Amino acid sequence: MRIAVTGSIATDHLMTFPGRFADQFVADQLHTVSLSFLVDNLDVRRGGVAANICFGMGQLGSRPVLVGAAGFDFDEYRAWLDRHGVDTGSVRISEVLHTARFVCTTDKDHNQIGSFYTGAMSEARLIELKAVADRVGGLDLVLIGADDPEAMLRHTEECRTRSIPFAADFSQQIARMGGEEIRTLLDGATYLFSNEYEKGLIESKTGWTEAEILSRVGHRVTTLGSRGVRIERVGEDPIEVGCPEETAKVDPTGVGDAFRAGFLTGLAWGVGHERAAQVGCMLATLVIETLGTQEYTLGRVNFMERFTKAYGDEAAAEVHAHLA
Repeated sequence: MRIAVTGSIATDHLMTFPGRFADQFVADQLHTVSLSFLVDNLDVRRGGVAANICFGMGQLGSRPVLVGAAGFDFDEYRAWLDRHGVDTGSVRISEVLHTARFVCTTDKDHNQIGSFYTGAMSEARLIELKAVADRVGGLDLVLIGADDPEAMLRHTEECRTRSIPFAADFSQQIARMGGEEIRTLLDGATYLFSNEYEKGLIESKTGWTEAEILSRVGHRVTTLGSRGVRIERVGEDPIEVGCPEETAKVDPTGVGDAFRAGFLTGLAWGVGHERAAQVGCMLATLVIETLGTQEYTLGRVNFMERFTKAYGDEAAAEVHAHLA
């Protein structure tokens, strides 16, 4: 099963300020703020939803196709992804723009001041999925993740036109989208991914009930935080999968991307939705125990030991046949 993942490719520049932002503002001078903060730490991390998902899929041994736009500064990031089993041959490289970048400073009270530079991500709308499919010998599923909004709409329409199954995954972009855009992006999707909050927001913005949305998609996959995930399909009982036990809760960033990586890999293996969700939850657990979205190591022995403990011998035997 050949899976392409479209969406953002970005780097995060995270800094720590040892004081409090609130102490630096003068109440009657807020109209003319000019401040500079001397920070203690700078942590540069690889990110972007599409890159995170593809990294996880690569760790599990599948070879996902990354589809997105990056800048002329992408060489080192590309080498990292290539080394971890990701097909980066369909990434569009801008000749004039940097890779998208999130720059954020956090103070001692965990308040944050951040900026997101879209950069090359704006060129994702120029990517033609047919060229991607021709290069890799066809596509069985395209996940359309958070990206340049015009790119998301274009990729969705092209999937419909070319009869390529697609998964809708709005994540961070749902806040800026209106009901009509969301209706367009989800109608006819084979899978609709969201968390619980996004689920309610989708229903509120589209004006469609839960039942109406479910009737318009093949499967609705809703992550439930520490309670795991629920998979729904019209006329069938929901599938609910819990999370493995955590050794620590270090950083929740990228946990949803890791679940998608595991779930999509399970689909590629053909192990069924319950097993795919279990693989996703196990991978998400590894990420929450690690600082950074692509900093975890998937040791196969450790992965299978913990997977067996969480889901039993029968599930483990089925997954091991593919992971090994």
